[in-house]
Amino acid sequence: VIDLAFFGANIIKVADGGWFPLVVALIIFTIMTTWKRGRQILSARHAETEIPQVDFIRLIQESPPHRVPGTAIFMYRNATGVPSALLHNLKHNRVLHDRVVFLTVAAEEIPHVPPEERIRAEDLGHGFWRVLVRYGFMQDPDVPAALQLLPPSTLTIKPMETTYFLGRDTIVATDRPGMALWQERLFARMIRNERTATSFFKLPPNRVVELGEQIEI
Repeated sequence: VIDLAFFGANIIKVADGGWFPLVVALIIFTIMTTWKRGRQILSARHAETEIPQVDFIRLIQESPPHRVPGTAIFMYRNATGVPSALLHNLKHNRVLHDRVVFLTVAAEEIPHVPPEERIRAEDLGHGFWRVLVRYGFMQDPDVPAALQLLPPSTLTIKPMETTYFLGRDTIVATDRPGMALWQERLFARMIRNERTATSFFKLPPNRVVELGEQIEI
C-alpha cells in the first residue's frame, strides 16, 4: 500500500520532465543487458569450434609442424581450450614456436591477490605450457610483470624473445536465435569500440600480433 501511494504520487511527474531519467535508465539497462547477453553468445560460438589442449598436443605429436625459436603466448579465456589465434597462425604460417604458452587471466572476487599467488605455470609437455594469472578486482592487470614472477625452475620468459598472439573478433549480425538483430548490431559496435587487450593487459605493442576472425551471432 505504501509503495502504491509513492508510485501514485510520482506518476504525475513523468509528463513534467520525469520521463528523462526513465529514458536514461532504460538506455543504460539495454546497453548492459546487450553486452552481457552478447558475451554469453560469443563464448558459446567459440566453444562450438574449440579444441581441448590435450587433444591438440596429441595431434601435434602425430604430425609435428616446423618449430621456430622463441616463445609464443596465446591469451584465451578458457584455461583448457586452444585459442583460435593459435589455430589460424598454424593454418596460415604452418609453424609453431619452440615454446607455446596458453595464458589465461582470471579476475578474482577479492580486492587483491598477493604476488606470491599471482601466477601458476603447468608444463603440458612437448614445449607447451599452461599459465594462469590471477588479479583482484582492485588491481590493474600487467601480464609482462606477472610473467617475471615465475620461478626460473619452471618457465623463464625473455621479453625480447616473446611474442603475444591475440584474437580479434569481428561480429557479424545474423538472424540466428539468441538476440534481436538490432541488439546484435549494437553489440558489434560495442565490441569494435572496446579497449584493446594490448592496452588493458599492458602488453608491449611491438611484441603483439593480432589475428582476426569473423563470428556470426
